[in-house]
Amino acid sequence: MELNKLVGNWKGTCKTWFEPDVLADESEIAGSIQAVLNGRFFRHVYQGSIKGKPRRGEELITINGVTSEVQVCWIDDFHMSYAILVCLGNQTDSGLNVRGNYDVGQGHPRWGWRTEYQLVGDDGLSITAFNVSPEGDEAKAVEIDYRRTSDQHVN
Repeated sequence: MELNKLVGNWKGTCKTWFEPDVLADESEIAGSIQAVLNGRFFRHVYQGSIKGKPRRGEELITINGVTSEVQVCWIDDFHMSYAILVCLGNQTDSGLNVRGNYDVGQGHPRWGWRTEYQLVGDDGLSITAFNVSPEGDEAKAVEIDYRRTSDQHVN
């Protein structure tokens, strides 16, 4: 997938699960994806809410020019708190598939976080993230269904 196809302004819905198969929240989300440093990196900035409280975050996305590995760094004021999630992965026919690990507490095994980015036609983008238990079990955690819009970008 060409990352340039992600560039634009986006609006949609964000669904969040804290337990498998139990939808905890569904809210509106707005985002912007911009090319930075002459198109070497792509910055996804978004804002929305969760349980009625504001939520903001950013991702920096690139494809390593040497290894062709997809690299994503993610910060978010709800999910990531005071940490940076670094994810690595590969390109698919219509998107990206990356995985990283995050801490849940001292003395506890790290959990995984796998994210799929899928272009849906010219004006749709689906971002779906899964929690991955230390045993390898996956459960849907976040699902963003974006539609391209002409609105101004999110800062």
